[in-house]
Amino acid sequence: MESSKKEAFRDSIGTVTDDGKRAWVYPKKPSGNFYRYRKIVSYGLLLFLLVAPFIKVNGNQFLLLNILERRFNVFGLPFWPQDFYLVVISMLIAVVFIALFTVSFGRVFCGWICPQTIFMEMVFRRIEYWIEGDRNKQRKLDKQKWNAEKIRKKGLKWFIFLIISFLIANVFLAYLIGSDKLLRYISESPLDHLGTLFPLLIFTAVFYFVFAWFREQVCIIACPYGRLQSVLLDEKSIVVAYDHKRGEGEEGRKKFRKNEDREALGHGDCIDCLQCVNVCPTGIDIRNGTQLECVNCTACIDECDHIMESINKPKGLIRYASENEIENKAKFKLTARMKGYIAVLSILIGVFVGLLFLRNDVEATILRLPGQLYEHKANEVISNVFTYKLVNKTTKDIENIHFKLRTYEGDIKLVSTTDNFIVPAQDLAEGTLFIEIPKRELSGDKNKLIIEVYSNEELIETTSVNFLGPRSYN
Repeated sequence: MESSKKEAFRDSIGTVTDDGKRAWVYPKKPSGNFYRYRKIVSYGLLLFLLVAPFIKVNGNQFLLLNILERRFNVFGLPFWPQDFYLVVISMLIAVVFIALFTVSFGRVFCGWICPQTIFMEMVFRRIEYWIEGDRNKQRKLDKQKWNAEKIRKKGLKWFIFLIISFLIANVFLAYLIGSDKLLRYISESPLDHLGTLFPLLIFTAVFYFVFAWFREQVCIIACPYGRLQSVLLDEKSIVVAYDHKRGEGEEGRKKFRKNEDREALGHGDCIDCLQCVNVCPTGIDIRNGTQLECVNCTACIDECDHIMESINKPKGLIRYASENEIENKAKFKLTARMKGYIAVLSILIGVFVGLLFLRNDVEATILRLPGQLYEHKANEVISNVFTYKLVNKTTKDIENIHFKLRTYEGDIKLVSTTDNFIVPAQDLAEGTLFIEIPKRELSGDKNKLIIEVYSNEELIETTSVNFLGPRSYN
């Protein structure tokens, strides 16, 4: 019976009661060295997140994910639908990197880098501590009747949460539609941009719902990354771990008593104070081992270190460690699986960097007009009609564009008033052209042509097309 109680945590998540209702988590306000480091990292990332869409590099927004217009900027480099192969490779790199990072260091990303954790713990939760107090005061406030104090504190907290959610939604929108467009919309009447206003309000409502109510449930229920732990982690992965060898001893945990010789009695260093449980933002007991809900936030490490210092015991009862280290005192080493991930990641990064350097600023596509065959012209000239599309990925207009044939004698004629034209910055130019080649130059019904694209006298792109001609009979 005692054993089944100890294993009961495996049958449900920490935020659900025995009767299936939401168990609201009131975490104690964390403090300690790791928490200070996390604040530095978190506020640095928050600053980056807030300013990134407003930074320009060579006229390009630093980060832009405009899905509707299919325009993407990554670190100031513009990417178009024609660069989709680079997006696929970058996604593969991200997947392999996450797998490698998780195999090696567990769920460190969730506790230190994930925007959900950073906003929840470093923004919304800190506002909650400031207005309502620590966990005991919050619990007391929630249980008391709706008097003037509760209305004032809850109303102020919810109002600030709503304002911050609205600001986050605006920044999120800047990533999607572009900061210039967002700032222009803000300066104009909202009624003139209802198509943007409604999504903005929806984003605000979603962020408010997540940070005011859903909270840690995002990490436990909605996020799939936590479930990767069971697949990727092994006994050699470094995670936030409880040293059960030291903590339990031979006789298990025991409450602290001054001047008591715990070692002689066979008890471990854990004094069962439950402070690691009280400070956990997902409401779990880290002493039960690695669990789905653990986001590796290190709050339990700081709290346990503080308790160990207060009873003159060594710190590190809860620490970053692998199960292999705790059981066998083994140091961290790269496993064959980690080396395999590193090799695959290195190859993918090499391919990505190589393709990135080979990527042209201008993308040319010339295709045969559907349903059209060749046409006989005067003086034994064969003509084919094509459509062209030129994509300018730079922030400057490309002027005096014209086409030339590389190996064949012939003419390229545009269906326009002039044979030279401009491709606007970060835009495209498209149209129709005729290619006319003397019949004597052709060698059958299908001829591969290399077409060169020039800006003034500079070759900026080449592409190939199949030119149809009369079939030759020997």
